[in-house]
Amino acid sequence: MSTPLNIGMIGYGFMGRAHSNAYRQVSQFFPHKRRPVLKACCARNEAKIKAFAENWGYESYETDWKKLIERKDVDVVDIGSPNNTHREIVLAAAKAGKMILCEKPLAMNVAEGEEMVAAVEKAGVPNMVWFNYRRVPAIALAKQLVDEGRIGRPFHYRATYLQDWTIAEDVPQGGAALWRLDADVAGSGVTGDLLAHSIDTAEWLNGPIQRVTAATETFVKERMHQETGKKQPVKIDDACMFLAQFANGSIGTFESTRYARGRKNYNTFELNGAAGSVFFDLEDPQYLQYFKYSDPATGAKIEGHLTGWQKIHVTNGEHPYMKNWWVPGCTIGYEHTFINALADFLESLDTGKPVQPDFRCALHTQKVCDGVLASAKSGQWVEIG
Repeated sequence: MSTPLNIGMIGYGFMGRAHSNAYRQVSQFFPHKRRPVLKACCARNEAKIKAFAENWGYESYETDWKKLIERKDVDVVDIGSPNNTHREIVLAAAKAGKMILCEKPLAMNVAEGEEMVAAVEKAGVPNMVWFNYRRVPAIALAKQLVDEGRIGRPFHYRATYLQDWTIAEDVPQGGAALWRLDADVAGSGVTGDLLAHSIDTAEWLNGPIQRVTAATETFVKERMHQETGKKQPVKIDDACMFLAQFANGSIGTFESTRYARGRKNYNTFELNGAAGSVFFDLEDPQYLQYFKYSDPATGAKIEGHLTGWQKIHVTNGEHPYMKNWWVPGCTIGYEHTFINALADFLESLDTGKPVQPDFRCALHTQKVCDGVLASAKSGQWVEIG
């Protein structure tokens, strides 16, 4: 019989909903020793957090995150609030001995991230950062192919993450819905919001990034701020592109923008190696494209008339995570990536083996993000520590 794992959720927005859904669903599909219980949620706006609690089935709510952390009946603190709140909450939760799950990016900058890593490691508390795209079955299959040697020596990695929701100049910045456009709250623009995902995926598949050179652009220089009612300078990056050198000798290109008209959540990557290649597109997430050039076991080249890109429908029971879902041919969606991530966290509690990405892993992603922004400012290559 499973034992309760009491959840304290901070935040009620996009990620608050995604995480809450995962807590409600995970035990129905992934049996583990611990079963999440929606014990309490928290936000400053009492009317909204009360409605959120009632809708999702939380037993109670708080309007002060410090009170939530003080509660003896909360085992896990899940941080789904804006980026500028992460550090203070993590430090308090770690001191209180809570397990901690945190949305990406880990922090506003590397200095904050290092402090947060030190806190959770000193406290010895289980921790995870919600880089949920690792849990897309097709991306997890790409990782499996890399680990099986089917890509061989890597040469190129290229990633794009394109959206178009901030093109209009009358879109304001700040406030509950648009804090991602406010540098004081978000820390950065597309680099921390979108490229953090791309960087995490790239380093998971292809190893650590060592050096970067970057350029950023802010297309709309001023926007009305929802909290002040005044036009203020926009300090985030609307678009970013950078070149990367990986520790394994391969090179990469990364591009992200919120100004790609017609692109809603176009998150792609391609990895080219001596033995094969993989390509993935989040807007067609049930497929992984794979090019097999040679047999990894023998090194023999595939017969010329049989070479070509394969489009693998990642729904079989043999594919990552899919044995816990539906029959072959039935797809899963965006929300399931959070359920898969939570299942991995619960598995780590069962086995005692730390889940990835943990805070220390996410700190390296933060270092790359900070390096990208530093390079864009200086115009020079930046070494990633």
